[in-house]
This record gives sequence, structure tokens and C-alpha cells, in this order.
Amino acid sequence: MVWPALAVVLLDQLSKLAILHTLRVYESVPVLKGLLNLVHIRNRGMAFGIMNRQDVNLLFYFLLAATIGAIILLVFWFFRLKQAAIRTILGLSLILGGALGNLIDRLRFGEVIDFVDFYVGPYHWPAFNVADSAITVGTFLVAIGLIFQRRADS
Repeated sequence: MVWPALAVVLLDQLSKLAILHTLRVYESVPVLKGLLNLVHIRNRGMAFGIMNRQDVNLLFYFLLAATIGAIILLVFWFFRLKQAAIRTILGLSLILGGALGNLIDRLRFGEVIDFVDFYVGPYHWPAFNVADSAITVGTFLVAIGLIFQRRADS
């Protein structure tokens, strides 16, 4: 089941392309007042802006290597699963698509484009993108799949 990964990469890259052509860096457009903005943020760090610093070039290479390593492990795991583990396979496919989407950004721009800004009052969740969402949903699906698989094996 590779199609979810391909769909995530396509949606991720198209949405980022739209942001690139619509908003300047750090520009923000309200979508749902008090809840959701579209923004154009660049993230050189990890998920949720952790270690997002402009002066650390070594971090770029570490994140690049870690992403490529994770993709290799995901592909290996993906092809070793049985078809019965559909929830886990779907989750891995979403994670793979998200990792590839963000890897494309790192290779093209040296950073990842984030654009979804959820907030309530002054409290903002760190900006994210389609790839990040796919990784999060995929992680939950894999966890649920593994938990129910363990219970069925008991």
C-alpha cells in the first residue's frame, strides 16, 4: 500500500507550492479568526520548531541523515509486514510520505516550509504542514496497530 505515501507527498508539495506563491515568509492570513491562520514559516530544525536555529549547519546534515535513515527503516519494515496488519501498513505509509515530503523541502531549500497555525487566544501550536500531519496520524495508527496486534497475540 504505497499510494497513501504518494498521496501525502503530492498534497504536501502542492500545498507548500501554493504557500510559496501566495505568502511572503512570516506573512499570516486569518482563516478562522481565533483558531486558524495560514502562515509562511521556515523551519531548519526538527518537528515543532525544536532546534530551529539559523547558525547550526551541522544540524542540517544530522537531520538529513536521520531522515534518510528513518525512510530506509520504514521501507524495510513496510515490506516485511503481512497484509493482515493493514492499520500498521497504512500508518507506515503515511509516515513514509510525510518523511519524504519534508526531505524534499530540506534538499530543495535547506529547511522545511510550515504553514498551518492553530491557536486559541495567545496560545499557538507550533506551525506545521501536511507532511507533519501525516507523520502524526501515521504514528497513532502504527501504535494502535501494534497494541491490538499484541493483544491478539496474547
